[in-house]
This record gives sequence, C-alpha cells and structure tokens, in this order.
Amino acid sequence: PLVPLAIAILLISTFYGCRSNIDKNIIRFGLDSMPVKLDPREATDATSYRINRLLYATLVDFDESAKFIPGLAEWKVVTPTHYRFTLNKDRASFHNGDKVNALDVKATYEWVLDKKNGSAHRQTLSIIEKIEVVDKDNVDFYLNNPDPLFPAYLVIGVMPHNLITKGYDFNASPIGSGTFRYKAKPNPNLLQLERIRDNQAFEFIRIPSPEVRVMKLMRGEIDILQNGLMPELKRFLAKKRRAKVSYLEGSDFAYLGFNIEDKVVGQQKVRQAIAYAIDRQAILDNLYGGQEKLATTFFPAEHWLGNSDIEPTKYNPESAKKILNELGYSLQNPLQLSYKTSTNPFRIRVATVIQDQLRRVGIDMSIQSYDWGTFYGDIKAGRFQMYSLKWVGIKTPDIFEYVFHSKSIPPSGANRGRYKNEIVDNLIDKAKTYESLEDRLAAFRQIQQQVFDDMPYVPLWYEGHFAATTNDLTGYQLAKDGNYDSLNHVERNIETVSEGGSE
Repeated sequence: PLVPLAIAILLISTFYGCRSNIDKNIIRFGLDSMPVKLDPREATDATSYRINRLLYATLVDFDESAKFIPGLAEWKVVTPTHYRFTLNKDRASFHNGDKVNALDVKATYEWVLDKKNGSAHRQTLSIIEKIEVVDKDNVDFYLNNPDPLFPAYLVIGVMPHNLITKGYDFNASPIGSGTFRYKAKPNPNLLQLERIRDNQAFEFIRIPSPEVRVMKLMRGEIDILQNGLMPELKRFLAKKRRAKVSYLEGSDFAYLGFNIEDKVVGQQKVRQAIAYAIDRQAILDNLYGGQEKLATTFFPAEHWLGNSDIEPTKYNPESAKKILNELGYSLQNPLQLSYKTSTNPFRIRVATVIQDQLRRVGIDMSIQSYDWGTFYGDIKAGRFQMYSLKWVGIKTPDIFEYVFHSKSIPPSGANRGRYKNEIVDNLIDKAKTYESLEDRLAAFRQIQQQVFDDMPYVPLWYEGHFAATTNDLTGYQLAKDGNYDSLNHVERNIETVSEGGSE
C-alpha cells in the first residue's frame, strides 16, 4: 500500500539524518525503472536509451539544437544514394580492447536489417540497400532512395563484429566503445558501470517509490534522482540544503495510446470524445512542476520538424458528452474502458485524475497497473485498450515510419496501436523519394496533420525535467531529452560537509 504523501514527507523530514555508513567512492543514481535492454539494436524504452548512450558510441550524434553531427565518423555524400563514413582516427576502442573498425559498423547495421532478428529499428533503416567495407576506416552505405537526412538515422551503438557473428549476448554483458564500461548486474534492481576516463564507479539502483528515492537522497544513500516526483516532493527537496535541484523545459512527448483494432476505442469519435474530456492544463498546473507545455505532435511547433498550424485540442467536456450521447452513452449509461499503466505512483496519480475527468462526461475507465516489464510487454504485444507513455529523444522524422506506418507493427517497429492509414503510408513512402528537403518537410507536416486528425494518439504534453543531487556532487546538468550524458562530468566534492539532523 502507498504511504499518504504528507505522512511520507514527515517521515523523510524526521529520519533522513540517521544515515548508515556509505561508500562515497561510488556515485549512485536512483531510478524508477531499470533498462529493459542493454543491447541498442533491441532497446526501445527510455531508460535503456539513456544508459546505452553511456555504454556505446554511435556513428552520428546530435547537438543541443537537435541537428545531427559526427559521432564516431565523418561522412561525405558520394552520390545522393551513396554515403561514405570515415571513422575518426582518435576513436575509442571497444571495452575489450579491440579498435572499432568498418567491419563493426557493417555487422551492427546488417544485424538490424536482418528480418529474422526482429529488431524494432529495422523498418526505419529499410532505406539501406547494402553496406560495403572499403577498408578498416571507411564504410559505404547505399540507399534505395536519396535522403538528405540519412546520417541522422545512424544512431545505434556500434558493436564488435566478431562478437556479433558468435551470437554474443550483449544484454547479459554489454561491450561497446562508450565513455562507460559495464561492470556487473548483481541483481535485477542494481546495475554497476565504471567511467572509463577515471575508473569512477557508478551504480544505477531501481527504487520504485518516489518517497523512498527522496528519503535515500536525503540520507546520502543515492546521489542523483531525476523525474518521477510529485510536486510536493519537488518543493520539499527545493527547501533542503542537503539537496541541489534543477528544472529544465523538456521535449519528451507524453500521449494516450489506443488499440485501433479494438471495437470501441478503434472508433475515431470515441477517441475525440476522450481528447475533449481531458483537462490537460489542469493536470499540468496541479501535478507537474511548470516546465511542461501542451503537445500537438511528436515535435514542438518551434522544432524544425514541427507543424505550427496544429493547435492543442481544447478542453471541452460538453462536446465530449455530445459525442458520447450520439454513440448511446451517458452519465447514467457510461462507456466502459480499460487503461493500462505502470506501478509508478506518479503515473497512477495522473491516471486517477484522467479517470475522474472521463467519469464526468460518461466514461467509466478502470485502471490496471503492472510492474514496468509486464506493462511494457503488454503494450508491445497489443494487449491493451488504452495506455499512456511518452517518447523521449525524438530528433528525426524517421519516427513517423517507426510509429505510424502499417508495416511497423511490433516487432517490426513501434506501431503499438496497430494504426493503419493508406494516406499516411503513402506520404511516408513518397517522402523517401524527394531529394528536396523542403518537399520532405512539407510531407512530414502533412503526416503530422493527418495523424492528429485520425488521433491514434491523444497528445498530452511535452514533459519537462527535474533533477536533485546531494550537495557534495557537482557537474550534473539536465538535457532536453532527459539523457544522462552529464554523468561524464559529475564529480564528488569530498570537502563539502553535509549538515546532519533534520531541518
């Protein structure tokens, strides 16, 4: 059972000074969920994305404005369908000592493209016709169609070809060429990594309860936590000298998803009624910290891929009631729906508010909460009627094919709602044939408008980020996509003295 939040805060305030002996040589990060996959060819969840960025280097990366830049390699366009990537001379070696070479790049991407491996990233990369090794430093990619944005798709961590060919289990013991190396996973709730430049030890610890994460931070049992806290806990931490807090406006796209094959929520009118019935701004005002804004599509309007012509759906409970009445439902005869979420207390709290808002227009929504692994497995398998998740780290238009093309139903992609629309399929396919970036952008905006009208998702908001660290830690900075990259710069100031007792 959940401890009432007011009582939890009182307990934290009373007891956080009673600390056990803690090894300060280790920097500890409290997580609400562990990464599902430590193999970037298979990973699709947010925590896996963030951890894998530390473990594996990629051919291409992104700057702070979400524009793609060289990572492991520079590239040149030989022809519109022929790209040559040249690995940097000073590139890092794999954690087993082998130097990264062109064979590794080829093997990594050919594994993803091999249909029998069932990678969710295969559909996105299907533009690749073939990959050829020129020499140990150069690899050529040949495309089916010209695409000026092609380099931006090569963001899967490169892996050793000799281990790939042997069927090595990277999930059990990752070997990449990132700035962190894998050390151990002693139990399902603990992941141990080591920063390569100075051998600094890090532990990532699953602590599902937000209240317990805060308590452990105050006691010095963890050093960093990020997101997943109720406003009361954020305000509590902001007042404590033992903790340093930071906020940042984010770009994580939160949404309600639907199973389009379901006979009820498969009706566009039902989804429209749900969209009208949710008071997003009230949820943001009361449950979030003020760094969020209402969402329309994957990309905010100011993003270079955004569509500024699309406006957020306005809260209109009367319109929701009217639609439901036309479908035969009312407050006396409510529509019965099921909503799946994780056991994260904050997500359950948001779900409960949505449940209440829907009840007021004639929708009786039951909430089913599961541990993260079960919940995420059900979503990928299509075992849901409604659910809520968020997309993180979205920077390129390949997301449209990955999520909305009818060929991208899992395991071939992330079209979890089984959405099918020939207009969208054709727009996605035709966009690949346009050599002009301007023509492609026009097609992407059409895709966003069509998807918004069809509403396979109800856009909610772009989530902001919150972090808190112990006051003896320096260098941790939030990123707009919530990545953990600043762990490369975190240091512990051993001269800092934390005050004892309660405040």
